[in-house]
Amino acid sequence: MVAQLYSISIRSYPAVLRLVAPFHAKARRWLTGQQGLLDTIAHTLNHAVDTRPIVWFHAASLGEFEQGRPVMEAFRDAYPHYRILLTFFSPSGYEVRKDYAGADYVFYLPIDTPDNARRFVQLVKPRLVFFIKYEFWANYLHELNQANIPVLSFSAIFRPNQLFFKPYGGFYRQLLRQFNHLLVQNQESVDLLKSVDITNVTLAGDTRFDRVAQTVATVRTIPVAEAFKNGQPLLVVGSAWPLDMDVLIPFVNQFAQPLKVIVAPHEIDADTIADWQKRLIHSSVRYSDVDPTDLSVLADKRVLFIDNVGMLSSLYQYGEFAFIGGAFREGLHNILEAATFGMPIFFGPIYNKFQEAVDLVAEGGAFPVRTVDELQLAFARQYADRSKAAQITRLYVQRNIGATARVMDVATKLLSGRHDAE
Repeated sequence: MVAQLYSISIRSYPAVLRLVAPFHAKARRWLTGQQGLLDTIAHTLNHAVDTRPIVWFHAASLGEFEQGRPVMEAFRDAYPHYRILLTFFSPSGYEVRKDYAGADYVFYLPIDTPDNARRFVQLVKPRLVFFIKYEFWANYLHELNQANIPVLSFSAIFRPNQLFFKPYGGFYRQLLRQFNHLLVQNQESVDLLKSVDITNVTLAGDTRFDRVAQTVATVRTIPVAEAFKNGQPLLVVGSAWPLDMDVLIPFVNQFAQPLKVIVAPHEIDADTIADWQKRLIHSSVRYSDVDPTDLSVLADKRVLFIDNVGMLSSLYQYGEFAFIGGAFREGLHNILEAATFGMPIFFGPIYNKFQEAVDLVAEGGAFPVRTVDELQLAFARQYADRSKAAQITRLYVQRNIGATARVMDVATKLLSGRHDAE
């Protein structure tokens, strides 16, 4: 019954998106990306001059791509005689990284119907498959198992309320059993999987720590941000949603001490940014409106809005404080990019699904807030002395580096035919 409901939901998904597509650009992009997709993949692979075997990496979206990127790059270095094929489910990943040079091919993932999964696996013939974090596609897993192709999941994290661990979750537990190996972020995930008799598990940690360590090593200078900061304390707001700004705007309006603020919205929308600017009592400017030949105009601006993509990870180098968006709902964004530069981190109250947030709150490096008053109080304390929290966040990242090497160890064993990867 559950399998039938899964098939119905998968087949219904495009129809639902067609209904909302006139009002939703992301839905339109996904539908466009799916048109003739398998034929495009077939044409590309069948006419490829390069005949090296393929390994397949799949990421749901951009965040999972960044999580998996250290493994892709490590795999490329260790196994140059393989091609890398990368797929995305979401347009927000595909559109940004469709030209990623670390992969030989980048495609959308064809929707998970039995026919699509069968044809895709037959076309790609991957020697090894990497699913990043939260990807459990029933038909793809079935076809890969039928073809005896090893599959591993890495940077996965599990919680007791997930369907895998419910009495009625047999269908979903069966999906987990089709992985040759699961590399998880924490001990709780290991214990939960063992509770349902899944033991091909390694506590490997989270590859995002390796990725943010790479970010520090390759950080780029941003003259506009440097001129805007002008030696003053700076709060970097990463991946801001409207609910975050409903707290941040009153906070900025009320905060009386010297403070510059850079805001990088999660979704760049000119009307939304214009509304935020109107609600601020301080002067603000958009990055796209700054003349790079005359940065002096930034001196009297209090808030800088970033209306482009790809800059956020380098902006944190200029910050003394960070506020990370998404946690007034259930989608806290990456706090590790800020943590690696060493600073107190603030976010909304819904963060328990994110191990690094839970850890840093417990250690005293991160501070969840629900209201403007709570943010005012927590920020004032860190503004007076941020040294302890800054050290906590920096050291937290440093001691958790190394998951990529553990993933590669398992991948090497799977490629060598040791499918148990013990």
